[in-house]
Amino acid sequence: MHAPAQARPVGLTVAAALLCLITVSCGSGGSTTPKSPASRTTAEHGYEAAYDAGWREGKRLFKDGGKGAAIREVVWGGCVHRSLTAQPHNVVEKDRGAWVLGCKQAVGSGTDRHPPTRGVTRRESDPDLLARFRSWALANGAEQPAQHVGQVVLVHLGDRDYDVELVTAYTDASAKAEVKQLADAFATWWDGDDGDNARAWNLIVSARDGARLTTRNL
Repeated sequence: MHAPAQARPVGLTVAAALLCLITVSCGSGGSTTPKSPASRTTAEHGYEAAYDAGWREGKRLFKDGGKGAAIREVVWGGCVHRSLTAQPHNVVEKDRGAWVLGCKQAVGSGTDRHPPTRGVTRRESDPDLLARFRSWALANGAEQPAQHVGQVVLVHLGDRDYDVELVTAYTDASAKAEVKQLADAFATWWDGDDGDNARAWNLIVSARDGARLTTRNL
């Protein structure tokens, strides 16, 4: 099983919390330039637009596939897989987890609309997962593609669903064969047994600038 270990909660002390409130820009490199109202609105409500788009897609899927669509999209991860190519892309990517939530709620027969009150998607670096993959790659002839991975990120799309993203040193112009070799190696290593509390659905290989190079099912 390659599921990530349970993250340990980290609490702020009262003094640190007060300092964060007093500081004009906590954790932003000391910048004192506040965000414009427009950019704040976009950041705060991006999940709402993503949820609405997912809800519309889920309603369409249910209309076309009925109860069978609910099993396919919710139980078998159809909504999560669809989120990688869903349109409009710029809306979905504001909060892909919110899109998945809307899709799953809408496609479920008789499910009411329960939009989120905050962002859903959460990214978490997992250096232990990277170390274990590199160790396996070294012992199984996949050291060359593995050395291009600089970070393994768990992209949490809700309470149970998540994707695994490999942040690499590749560029958009990198050889497709090398990117595919890396994706194949990681998928071979990943046994798919994610435990009772979570399920990884997609593998994403991204370039150094964040561009998505390839995806595949896990």
